[in-house]
Amino acid sequence: MTTVAPPTTTTSTAPTGRLLWTRSRGIALAVVLVLAAAVAMAAVRSTAHHGELDPRSADPYGSRAVAELLAQRGVSTRVVTTLDAARSATGPDTTLLVAVPDRLTHRQQDLLHSAMADSGGRTVLVAAGGWSVERLAPGVTADPAVSGDSTLAPDCALPEARRAGTADTGGIRYTTAHLDADSCYPSKRLATLLRLPAASGGGDTVVLGAPDILYNDRLDEQGNASLALQLLGSRPHLVWYLPSLSDASGAPTDDRKGFFDLLPSGWLWATLQLFIAAVLAAFWRARRFGPLVAEKLPVAIRASETTEGRARLYRKANARDRAADALRSATRTRLAPLSGVPAAQAHTPEALLPALSARLPGDGQDLHSLLFGPPPGDDAALITLTDRLDALEREVRRS
Repeated sequence: MTTVAPPTTTTSTAPTGRLLWTRSRGIALAVVLVLAAAVAMAAVRSTAHHGELDPRSADPYGSRAVAELLAQRGVSTRVVTTLDAARSATGPDTTLLVAVPDRLTHRQQDLLHSAMADSGGRTVLVAAGGWSVERLAPGVTADPAVSGDSTLAPDCALPEARRAGTADTGGIRYTTAHLDADSCYPSKRLATLLRLPAASGGGDTVVLGAPDILYNDRLDEQGNASLALQLLGSRPHLVWYLPSLSDASGAPTDDRKGFFDLLPSGWLWATLQLFIAAVLAAFWRARRFGPLVAEKLPVAIRASETTEGRARLYRKANARDRAADALRSATRTRLAPLSGVPAAQAHTPEALLPALSARLPGDGQDLHSLLFGPPPGDDAALITLTDRLDALEREVRRS
């Protein structure tokens, strides 16, 4: 029998780079689109909120219009960005506006509160959350749920609020233990504007739940302008404090917000809800419990179709080694009874090869490479192997 030496190269079942790219390009495209959308949204938000609550900014979320209206009424506006400058500027003839109180550390809040308490002036806290309001305005607590309405009615006896009427104060809601506090613009019985008179000195503290009345593009709506001018124009001088994250004055290195402090309120419940949703989705998509139930096929499938389908799968995955193993294993199984070898030893070279050599002329080494050799290196070598196995089986049957 004429034999052809099989190739010595071997193939791997590991997927190729091209195959990996084909399988993962959809996921990669989705990730790229999500990242591009996130970058675009961040760019839009950063552009829209540029100079937010800055009295020098004419952008929609700036506060230059309020500063100019105050200047027309003889109120000077001074912008400071450090805690030391804000503390030194407090006084009985000064209104101190703290734009983003939650940016201050607890130590900075304590230092600022001590300066506010003895100043005799007015302090306006804009959108102070639970991180800062309890220290800057003791006795006041921020509710975790924000107001659902933006425009609210005053519903209080504070003269400034009654003259202004409805305003866009809806935001953070507050509760207070001070009996002499003015609780205005309530949302579901919780105030969005509080005025707390000082214990001594004639000063007071105003806690404002939302910054909308100070924005350039919201100043001409409702009674926003009237309320803003009255709250900020009660003294001849206005100190506009824009806390900076880079301000290290009065803040030791060990007084910093932790990771969980920087997360928005409600993150724990949101995470729990996502976890429950993931568990329910996994339970819904998981296989049913219990053993598999055998069911009859609705149609009869010919063996040739099954063979062709499996061959296509092997070819698509470039699994020539598995295809060759299947061909050689089936050939050895059929040759064993023809050569007088028990079926249990059909795949043992020491038992099968001597029996075949006794029935066929030729070199036993050729039979070993044909039935137990390495996998073919390409499709042509696989076809050649198939032909040789078929020829070997026909010859054994004839003998």
